[in-house]
Amino acid sequence: MRVGIDVGGTFTDFVLLDDSGGRIETWKCLTTPRDPSDAIEAGLRALEAQLPGCTARLEEVIHGTTLVINAIIERKGACTGLITTRGFRDVLELGREIRYAAYDVFAEMPEPLVPRQRRLEVNERVRADGSVLQPLDESAARETVRALQALGAESVAVCLLNSFENPAHERALKRILAEEFPGASVSISAEVLPQIREYERTSTTVTNAYVKPLTETYLRRLAERLAGIGFHGRLFIMLSSGGVTSAETAAEFPVRIIESGPTAAVIAGQYFSRLFDLPEMFCFDMGGTTAKSCLIQGGVAGIVPTFEVGRVQRFMKGSGLTIQVPVVDLMEIGAGGGSLARRSRLGTLQVGPDSSGAEPGPICYGRGGTLPTVTDADLLLGYLDAGYFLGGTMKLDAAAARRGIEEHVAKPLGVSFIEATWGIHDLINETMAAAAKTHIAERGGNPRVATVAAFGGAGPVHAWGLTRKLGAPCLIVPPNAGVGSALGFFTAPRAFDLVRSHKTPLATADFAEIERIFRALEAEGERTLRRAGADGRIEFARSVDARFIGQGSETYLPVPQGDFAKLDREELRRNFDAEYERLYGRTYPESPVEFVNFSVRASLPVQLLELPKLARPAGGRASDAVKCERRAYSGIAHEFVAHTVYDRYKLFPDASFEGPAIIEERESTVIVGEDGKVEVDDYGFLWIQKREA
Repeated sequence: MRVGIDVGGTFTDFVLLDDSGGRIETWKCLTTPRDPSDAIEAGLRALEAQLPGCTARLEEVIHGTTLVINAIIERKGACTGLITTRGFRDVLELGREIRYAAYDVFAEMPEPLVPRQRRLEVNERVRADGSVLQPLDESAARETVRALQALGAESVAVCLLNSFENPAHERALKRILAEEFPGASVSISAEVLPQIREYERTSTTVTNAYVKPLTETYLRRLAERLAGIGFHGRLFIMLSSGGVTSAETAAEFPVRIIESGPTAAVIAGQYFSRLFDLPEMFCFDMGGTTAKSCLIQGGVAGIVPTFEVGRVQRFMKGSGLTIQVPVVDLMEIGAGGGSLARRSRLGTLQVGPDSSGAEPGPICYGRGGTLPTVTDADLLLGYLDAGYFLGGTMKLDAAAARRGIEEHVAKPLGVSFIEATWGIHDLINETMAAAAKTHIAERGGNPRVATVAAFGGAGPVHAWGLTRKLGAPCLIVPPNAGVGSALGFFTAPRAFDLVRSHKTPLATADFAEIERIFRALEAEGERTLRRAGADGRIEFARSVDARFIGQGSETYLPVPQGDFAKLDREELRRNFDAEYERLYGRTYPESPVEFVNFSVRASLPVQLLELPKLARPAGGRASDAVKCERRAYSGIAHEFVAHTVYDRYKLFPDASFEGPAIIEERESTVIVGEDGKVEVDDYGFLWIQKREA
């Protein structure tokens, strides 16, 4: 048995999988922000009540967490110090010297995680080719370490100039720190990110140091609590890049799990796109706080080498802290069930990006919320059953939700109650559709050929409206969609990504030296996986980042396995030109190319997920799954109309019906307009398409 646990901003999702029999059990409960392990223990005890003895039989707990990103955003990490090369003390504040809002004189940049007084310098210098210009002054370095200790530092980041080519001085500082400051947590860039670009490398190493003590404490406490309720298996953590690693590795490199939670839905979508052979899938996961999405092309979710956290302007690129580690190419916007609705300063309706979160939550939760949210609107539009939310374990207060919308939205805007309520629902759909169109276009996709896949507690409620606004041909909703993202944990490989910078022209590069770099990375990747308990055959995927000489950004290029020294130089150049032309419409054959980064993904083969098939009853009819009729609002008719309500657990393969319809399961509700048609496949997926006129 294995269990996947996805800790979100509002809810914590659980999926328990019995590999031997294909049985799946689910649970969903409110997240406990002060200590996420409280909700984890409560959820596992609830699963134990459903399936007695399951905890002791668990072989794996696979966990996706928002702990790291929340610690950065809320500035709750360790008191951190930075040791760097003399003259580079202010790299964190200089950044790339790019203003994210060129014409805003009041635009602010994020405060560095390490204030200037705790950023200290040492005398040393390594050239760009790795040769030593000035040896490390170890005596002065010891004084620097003692000074950091006196300043109250708990964790120390070490980032020296050009250490990705020669890490000897950083390793010497790590030894000195162990001798002079044995209680400190230490992160050196040669281990965290041996990659070119000083600002990105320094920012990433500092972020790792900032959250490392907190992550170590949390994972240790979580392991103890799991053991306390009878778990004796292994704890794994989802990486931002879509792989799964051990808790020990995650504690050492917490910067790699910043996007741990949101990644799970994408990995599930990637698996489904391959299962159903869908060339383009738009994976859409809407929870209580945010909506995350990703375009999956050819069964593969894109990976980007850098992203931002803790933005001053949440959705404005360049206003956050830059982190340079591999991460699934997600789009995230402040659109969730808990997104707050209000009258804006311009006198218009505004929904999000801020959220009520798990505490206090929407008004209808009855937990102290006073401001209306998307969930409150969905309830009042008839889409949610106040008595069946979370399978009936949480009763919703429709009267309180109505008072909130009337007081905070309808009256301030001077519109009717129903106009305000429908406006909240439709505006959040419009916001998501606009962001989705941009995301898809930037990746060379076309929304009119992409299949939308819906996940999350709020995703299926809004997915049909989003699909119509995108002009997409089809929507699929997997079983247990409300916790469906947690299924991604079971389809993700145990993996670890490594990278090393070594700038060299393609025309004159020493391919034998490049092969040695790749082999060193593969050896390090294998050691990491073996320490995590891997005992199977480890696979390696190689890639390079290449660019035209003088260019400021690189192009990702996979390279075949085998001895790099035997690869054809001209074929590599042709591959680069083909990829560059695909991305940008043209290439420049006369311009020389250089390699910048060499990357390896070490992974174990994916343990295949056998989805259980639904039973096919003899003579079954879709009407057998009808629970009742409920009046809900129609965006087409602009009035409340009768919707047929179906019990999803009673649907069977080949069942089909037309909208308007509501399909209910414990953790989510699917809304289908009167222009939609639903078909159920062997696995219980709902395939929803526009009905022919």
